Amino acid sequence: MKGLKGACMFAQSGGPTSVINSSAAGVFTEALGQELITEVYGAAHGIKGVLDEVFYDISKEDPKEIELLKYTPSSALGSVRYKLKPVEKDDSDYKRLLEVFKKYNIRYFFYNGGNDSMDTCNKISKFINGSGWECNVIGVPKTIDNDLYGTDHCPGFASAAKYIATTLMEINLDAKVYDTGMVCIIEVMGRNAGWLTASAALAGYKGLGADLIYLPETAFDIDKFVEDVKEVCKKNNNKCIAVVSEGIKLADGRYVGEFTASSTDLFGHAQLGGVGAMLGNIVKEKTGIKVRAIELSLMQRCGAHLASKVDVEEAFNAGAEAVKAAVNGETDKMVVFQRDMSSGSYECKYKLMPLELAANTEKTVPTEWIVNNGTGLSDEFVKYALPLIQGDAKAPLEDGLPRFAKLKKVLAKK
Repeated sequence: MKGLKGACMFAQSGGPTSVINSSAAGVFTEALGQELITEVYGAAHGIKGVLDEVFYDISKEDPKEIELLKYTPSSALGSVRYKLKPVEKDDSDYKRLLEVFKKYNIRYFFYNGGNDSMDTCNKISKFINGSGWECNVIGVPKTIDNDLYGTDHCPGFASAAKYIATTLMEINLDAKVYDTGMVCIIEVMGRNAGWLTASAALAGYKGLGADLIYLPETAFDIDKFVEDVKEVCKKNNNKCIAVVSEGIKLADGRYVGEFTASSTDLFGHAQLGGVGAMLGNIVKEKTGIKVRAIELSLMQRCGAHLASKVDVEEAFNAGAEAVKAAVNGETDKMVVFQRDMSSGSYECKYKLMPLELAANTEKTVPTEWIVNNGTGLSDEFVKYALPLIQGDAKAPLEDGLPRFAKLKKVLAKK
């Protein structure tokens, strides 16, 4: 619906990234300048903040702090992992959302997140549209996993990839400094899509990469892994660096990490982790060589000191484009990135895609890019990822430390 006049609500959901707040800055900056948008709200802890009627009046924030959001990691408003039940089974949350939307005259709703978040956004959009309440709903993409369908890449991925590649280069130099042997096993995030693990190939592009890289797109065999490590050690004076995804799976489909997982999240996903340590123990037992297992964990997604300028700017633009699209009457869509190489260099075009196509759909690494019998990546991946990690975008320093955004978070009242 075009020409709607009323308030907008923005919320963040799922795992944070080093640039998710860049999208928040994009939404806030654009929304505050739109005549049709009367109030700009930011929900505390995603959709839960809307349900609980806890959200902030963004007009009360200092514009300088909103600008600093571009360089501030994590979710400034607070995130959540909350699954809306199918409306046909339980419509209580949906009715509550509609009640809040009407009370605050919410005519624009923006949800910033990944696969599960786009599912939530899609459900809300469909219900609101069917309720008769006029409200334009747009999804703002986010996920370091880079697995959202329909977009060339996702905000957050490039900065995480840059962090992983840089850290691997540093580990490579450190791990090989002694004349004694050592196997280094580095565990990287990624459940079913190995984009982040594949970013280790960027370090290899600079000559300081891993000897072995294992993605969840191909079946993982523990015995083969041990033999692969042994083979590398024979050639390299008992030194080997292997990068493994937390989501590596056995041939029967079971996650290797399930053997160390103790719980699941609200979406039913096993809480994976400890894969590197487990494989490290096996390698040490089978070879007798010293092993170091390194789990990059949260550092992959909060390392804003290594953020890609391209990533920061595209994340900001994704938020701004979402607002422009909604004000122009678009709804039930997600902002997507389209790669344009027609000029001979990389450019990003911003498009829209139906939300339902992004909801709960995963985009994996093309299997033809996985080479060396499942232990490496082709040059095609490097060509894909390299333009995305360019440039430097850091928070200004105060006393030698980054100055991140400090929002006042003034509660909205009605």
